[in-house]
Amino acid sequence: MATKELKQLTREEVAQHNKPDDLWIVIDSKVFDVSKFINHHPGGANVFLAEEIPGQDATEAFYGLHRHEVLLKPQYARLQIGTITGEKSQIVGNVPGHLSEVPYAEPTWLSKGYHSPYYNESHHRFQKAIRKFVDEEIIPEALAREEDGKRPSVSLIKKMGDNGLNAMRLGSGKHLKGLTLMGGAVTPEEFDYFHEVILNQEASRAGMRGFQDGFNGGMVIGLPPVMHFARPELRDRVMKEVLSGEKYISLAITEAFAGSDVSGLKTTARKTEDGKFWIVNGTKKWITNGMFSDYFTVGCNTGKGLTAILIERGDGVETKAIKTSYSPTAGTAYITFDNVKVPVENTLGPENGGVFVILSNFNHERWVMVCASIRGQRTIVEECMKWVNQRKAFGKPLSSQAVIRSKLAAMIARVESMQAWLENITYQMNNMSYKQQAALLAGPIGLLKMEATRTAQDTARDAVQIFGGRGITKTGMGRMIEHYHRTVPFDALLGGAEDVLGDLGVRQAIKNMPKGARL
Repeated sequence: MATKELKQLTREEVAQHNKPDDLWIVIDSKVFDVSKFINHHPGGANVFLAEEIPGQDATEAFYGLHRHEVLLKPQYARLQIGTITGEKSQIVGNVPGHLSEVPYAEPTWLSKGYHSPYYNESHHRFQKAIRKFVDEEIIPEALAREEDGKRPSVSLIKKMGDNGLNAMRLGSGKHLKGLTLMGGAVTPEEFDYFHEVILNQEASRAGMRGFQDGFNGGMVIGLPPVMHFARPELRDRVMKEVLSGEKYISLAITEAFAGSDVSGLKTTARKTEDGKFWIVNGTKKWITNGMFSDYFTVGCNTGKGLTAILIERGDGVETKAIKTSYSPTAGTAYITFDNVKVPVENTLGPENGGVFVILSNFNHERWVMVCASIRGQRTIVEECMKWVNQRKAFGKPLSSQAVIRSKLAAMIARVESMQAWLENITYQMNNMSYKQQAALLAGPIGLLKMEATRTAQDTARDAVQIFGGRGITKTGMGRMIEHYHRTVPFDALLGGAEDVLGDLGVRQAIKNMPKGARL
């Protein structure tokens, strides 16, 4: 289709078109003919007939009611007929791959003029590649799937696999050997936990919480037990299938009967008389990606303890969707295992030693969630900074109100302190063995996640107050705020409730108290 030629117009020419049947307006130096559109405007025709709108500059009025993205939609972009002679647009939308210049919209290490001891050239290179991929591939998919509730597209997950992104979400290690990561932006040997921070934070910028979990979240927590504890032939087959995007996996631990108390699980696994198979019976609840997973890493009571078993979808495995306060795109499921026959070769780790298998990945799982949670807070800070700068009340920008600036100050302080704590712990992870991390970081990571999710909920409340009614409306200016406020409790529960993690941190600290310490 040929591109429509835009006219060069003066403001005087635009001013002549000020009648309901012949109405032009100017938005950011662009001229729109809305004569035929006004009767189809969702807010009614009267919006266009206010004294200060017909034939005049409606930029301030438009951005007081709409997000910039509205002008980019084809049905509205086609209304543009020209531009104002000698003027250039001042308002720029998000450019794929570019950094935001809004203060505190990016972590310090990405902000112009600032420095960090943690990130080197390979991290900057990797961030640029990931940002572009996320903007062009992930965010459009996230917006669509969060709305229609369908599972993330298989083609996107496979594209992730082709770029090594699925493998990178499991951290550094042997599983990256021989892979080309993001077209060579980083080598497997260079890849460290700070690269993983970048990957997790960039991928969560879409701000769509249901999609964030549906987007192979089950793999991040369900595949590591297979990677570390499965027999080589089983490990290699399942890793290849899942990392390529051909198949999906979930971690199925939680039950209606037991959540954080994994020792209380009631799903049973009993061996057949010949000792060649497990017969599994029981149920699992709130299983992320369960609706479309091909494999399930399952915690089972085996009589003398807990055993982790990899179960493939088949006879006796049934999944039902659970409706939660975020999108069905997450694939949250209730799973029933009815006399499921599983080869004993699918046992992960030692029999009755499943607690260690399950707990071994908790540090990484919680750390990943913290990365995303903090980036979510930062996205909300950016939304609020933009809003208070463009929204006017009592004839002045919202930013002129001291109470608003106070809320912004608290939001900024929260996200910056959380990012600093995250980077400190990430530095420790880069310089500790896996065994040292298990011994020294379980408590600190638990405390970090507790504080990150608590501050996130404080930020959600403040953001709603700043946006007012728009902050509780699913569409329009405050859609990101409404979504965040509605879904932020997920981070406070998944991977361990706040109180449980806080208690873990304190118990670990008390355990390490020196015997001679006295006041």
